[in-house]
This record gives sequence, structure tokens and C-alpha cells, in this order.
Amino acid sequence: MIWQRRGLIQMAFAPLTALSIAAPAAAQSMDDLYAKAKAEGAIEFYSGGPIAPYERFINDFKQRFPGLTVQITGGFSNVLNAKINDQLRAKKLAVDMAFFQTVQDFVAWKRDGILLDFKPDGYDHIAPAFRDPDGAYTTVKVSAITYAYNTTLVAPADVPKSALDFLKPQFAGKLITCYPADDDATLYLFYTVVQKYGWGYMDKYMANKPNFVQGHLSVARSVGDGANAATFDGTSTADAVARSGKPITSVFSQEDATPLFTLTAGIFKGAPHPNAAKLFLTWYMAKEQQSRLGVFSPRTDVPPPPGLKPLSSYKIANGYREFVTDEKQIAELRKRFEGYTGPVVNKGGVQ
Repeated sequence: MIWQRRGLIQMAFAPLTALSIAAPAAAQSMDDLYAKAKAEGAIEFYSGGPIAPYERFINDFKQRFPGLTVQITGGFSNVLNAKINDQLRAKKLAVDMAFFQTVQDFVAWKRDGILLDFKPDGYDHIAPAFRDPDGAYTTVKVSAITYAYNTTLVAPADVPKSALDFLKPQFAGKLITCYPADDDATLYLFYTVVQKYGWGYMDKYMANKPNFVQGHLSVARSVGDGANAATFDGTSTADAVARSGKPITSVFSQEDATPLFTLTAGIFKGAPHPNAAKLFLTWYMAKEQQSRLGVFSPRTDVPPPPGLKPLSSYKIANGYREFVTDEKQIAELRKRFEGYTGPVVNKGGVQ
């Protein structure tokens, strides 16, 4: 799919379903893949972010397919991708597949012929905007970067409606986001803000003494614990923290486009356990599993998470893939935003 270069895309999810491409060739059934995977015995994959969201899925997978073990390594996508590239250069690939926020890695790996073309059963139900036509990679989750706030610290009347509301004095020293120069999704978020309000917005935002951390889980925990009052960099991690009993809730902006970012999956050529990886991806992308992710699914036949409307009901910015694959622009933006925030201060991992 071609996006307008360097622009915000106001794209509804519903029209994506009207786009069509030829249906993929007959996919391998899970039973056929399982028969082959049993001889391999294991799957190893890396995932950007914490591993907690996968634990119940992995347990269910192992019950459904006895005899297979699943090893998952979580962390920052922009750290794990370097680990994979080191393995590729050494020709000692230890990982079967990756689930990363950094879709640009998959674009580059496909270009270099590193990814295995594979279309899991049901591939035709994935919106064309969220899949590669050759099956080299596919979106497994769609995340909206909503606002999130601590309900004990922010009154209903003061809940921000636009990025401008985060400039109010009441939020001084009580705002938090990921470092935009460090996290691609947050970088896209900040980019959409300055595209609408100009770079002068950053001077005003920084005057409000915001805080910066690595990882959206750290952002959500900080707001949930009350160390910070609000963020415009909330993701599904905020909902996860809310489910743990913390006083945090998410809300879509009433004025600004809500940026979307994706978690992308791909299987490597030369993977130690290719059939097991195909089986896991097929199982994970099935409607049954996609319906219980807790976030938006790229499948057009899966309803939105409980309490939310379809993405077509919101004003969204869906140019993430085009944005992160513009290497020159990305490098310039990282440098410019780091000039505001200072260098990354790493205070731990993503667990």
C-alpha cells in the first residue's frame, strides 16, 4: 500500500476491507504443520515488549499441540533486532521468528531475501494495509496511541481532549512519555503532533517539565501508580495496568488524529524450527486467538476490544509503516527530538 509521503493519513479501518487482492494459495492446515513440527520439538521467537501478554497464549498453544516447547525472549525491538542481525551475519541463526514494533526491519529483511514467504490460513481476512502481498511479514496486532490518565489525579472535566491540553500548568512535572528518539511509535506520535501544531509546541511542552522513560509499560505503570498524572503516549499497556487494579484509564483524543502502530511478525529463512514457527503463527493469527488479544486485530472479521468502537469510528493516523521506512527523515527527527529530551537514560528492561 502506498501512503502519502510525510503526511498524516486520516484512514478509516472499514475502507481497508473493501480493498482486495488475489486470495493466497491453499494454506497448510494446522494438523499438517503439527505433524511436521513435532519432529522439530520447539519454537524460539523474539518479541518487542514484555512477555507477559504471551504467557497465556503460549500455555494454550502447548496444550493444543503437546510435545512442542516455546521459548520467547522479550525486550526492546531496537535491541533484539541487532541481536538477530548479528546471528545472520555469523550464519548462526538461533531464532525462528520475530514479533517487532519495528516494521522497517521486516521491510529490509524482505528486501535482502531473509524472510520466509508464508501466508497462514485465513490470510485473506487480514486487511491489505496490514499485510505483505507475498506473505514475507504480517501484522499480528494494531495498537492505538491513546491518552491515559490517573483517575484520582485528573478530574473528568480536566481530561485532555487534544495535545494542547497537555500544555496546561496543572500538568507541570506530571506528564510522561517514552523517549521519542528511542521508540518508533512514540516518535511517530510526536511527529503527528508537530505536524499539526508546529515545532513551537515542543518548546511549550518541554516548559511543562515532562518526564521520559524507556518502554510503554513504564509509562503506564508511572501513571497508574500516580507518579505522573497523564500521558498522550498511552497504549494497550495502560489497559493492562488498569486491569491490575490501578486507577488509570485510556481515552481517544476528541480533536487530534490518534496514531496507530503495529506489531509485525516474520519467519526467517534458515530458521531452526520453520514448521513449528509456521504452526504458531497460523494458530496465533486464527480468529479465535485474535479475538482475545485485548487490542485491535488486523483481521477484518474480528470485533474491536470490549468497550471500544471499530477503528473506522475514530479519527486516526495510519501512516506508521511509511513513516518508519523513511530512513533519512527518521534519523533527522531522532536527532532533533533528542535535542529536547537529552539522551536516553536506561533504568531497566521491559518486564
